[in-house]
Amino acid sequence: MESIMVMEMKNKTIVEMLYKALLGQFGTTMDMVSKLLASDLEWWFHGPPHCQHMMRVLTGQTSLNKGFRFESRRVTAIGDRVISEGWEGQAYWVHVWTLKNGMITQFREYFNTWLVVRDLSPPRWEDDRQHSLPLWQSQPHDLNHRSLPGLVLAI
Repeated sequence: MESIMVMEMKNKTIVEMLYKALLGQFGTTMDMVSKLLASDLEWWFHGPPHCQHMMRVLTGQTSLNKGFRFESRRVTAIGDRVISEGWEGQAYWVHVWTLKNGMITQFREYFNTWLVVRDLSPPRWEDDRQHSLPLWQSQPHDLNHRSLPGLVLAI
């Protein structure tokens, strides 16, 4: 059984490959993307309906070279999830990818939303102060200039 750290590194690499493919850094881009995604990908979106950019790309409604560019500014692996965030112009996005056996099985997209990820499993030690800290939280580059609705993702 591989360690959690090794699994997290592999999962992060897979998601980074997905973004590189979406930016056209590989020759047969959609072939590469389809190999990384489960055929029954579960998808969840939070934000204005017209901002469902990633799902439009993944379903082929929008071509890769037109429209929104997903360039990750920060990618973090936590267990079987990989969280990435980025922005383009005034748009701020967070993606949470869940992987099983090297395959992306779930995708959550948060658009112009402040996200905090917390571990809600019972603490394993008597001192649970560390347990109450967020595992991850949004770091949008222009937070001082606007407010964003907030959500907590419990894992």
